Amino acid sequence: MRTTWTFHSAGQLVFGRDAVAKLSEIAPRLGTGRIYLISDAALMRAGVVDRVRQALEAGGSTVEVFDGGLPEPAMSLAESCAVEARRCKVQAVVGLGGGSNMDLAKIVATVLAHGKTPRDYVGDDQIPGPILPLICIPTTAGTGSEVSGATVLTDTEKEMKVGVLSNYLRPRVALVDSLLTVSCPRKVTADSGIDALTHAIEAYTAVDNEEFPLPEGERTIYQGRHLLGDVLAERAIRLIGANLRRVVENGHDLEAREAMALGATLAGLAFSNVGVAAVHALEYPIGGATHCSHGAGNGLLLPFVMRFNLPARVSRFAQIAEFLGENIAGLGEPAAAERAIAAVERLKTDIGIPQRLRDLGVTEEQLPVFAEKSFAVKRILRVNPRPVTVGDLEGILRSAW
Repeated sequence: MRTTWTFHSAGQLVFGRDAVAKLSEIAPRLGTGRIYLISDAALMRAGVVDRVRQALEAGGSTVEVFDGGLPEPAMSLAESCAVEARRCKVQAVVGLGGGSNMDLAKIVATVLAHGKTPRDYVGDDQIPGPILPLICIPTTAGTGSEVSGATVLTDTEKEMKVGVLSNYLRPRVALVDSLLTVSCPRKVTADSGIDALTHAIEAYTAVDNEEFPLPEGERTIYQGRHLLGDVLAERAIRLIGANLRRVVENGHDLEAREAMALGATLAGLAFSNVGVAAVHALEYPIGGATHCSHGAGNGLLLPFVMRFNLPARVSRFAQIAEFLGENIAGLGEPAAAERAIAAVERLKTDIGIPQRLRDLGVTEEQLPVFAEKSFAVKRILRVNPRPVTVGDLEGILRSAW
């Protein structure tokens, strides 16, 4: 029996080159005069923070800048950032940067609106109501955090990434200006780009919406694969497959930068409604322990999880092969599906994603621990098209080691 699916996004999506200039019009409409701009030192040095601040100030806003954002932000950083924002008595938050800065902005806007600590909101649907007005501006093409209802933090005590999921986390405005990604270094471009591809592939191959195994009484923003998610994920896969190599090789290829920015946003719209699955569940403990970037961890694991899921999604993987530009004419679905995995493996190699878990410093002894920790992330494992056991997860990790 078919169930009813829903779709959520940022309140407004502003997309295009020089879109940052629109901030002078956008910010006043949010009814806020004092804004907390969360970014990092690298973007401060590159002049990106000043460009955004000036656009906000041109609209009459007073801007307080926090440039202490870090990759894979820890709970403690989120707590200290929220304390500083409260001291400044801000009325809105802007997250500028990669997914880490935008995620930090999301949780700060949550704490400012509802109190408590970031840890109190970990899990599904734990935020009681709207957060402070939030604008997210990506400077990478990868996470899709500008449109998603998720934020990921690192629990350093448990050496584990943890997620906060709520549709209240979706920004009031997502502003995507591909010119802001031109300063993105080659490695970050590669890592974030394959992260976006992972989002799109996991959304396109997720468990079907009508079979989504949500236990009675539980709530989640994810709901399994549906038609609108398919449309968005397909277009994202095509854009990323055609442009990721180009933009890694030449960061000043503006056409490829814009295509990747659109692909990442479309993938974000897809996965943030459909869900992500086993790749992400496995990456959380690996990233927490090795401090690799989220994108590098996902990209490393993606073909190995695709191999595990292949029996449940042969037709879908055959389609993905075509989306990625593979010539599948005359091939049966099983052979075409194999081409999808091979295409991802080649792409991973071409853009410099680590090939094996041992390349990240993971030891064989850590694999059972990672499998156990991953198995506890039920909220996204239920999205996987093929049910998994702890043993299955350890098997995937061993194949990737």
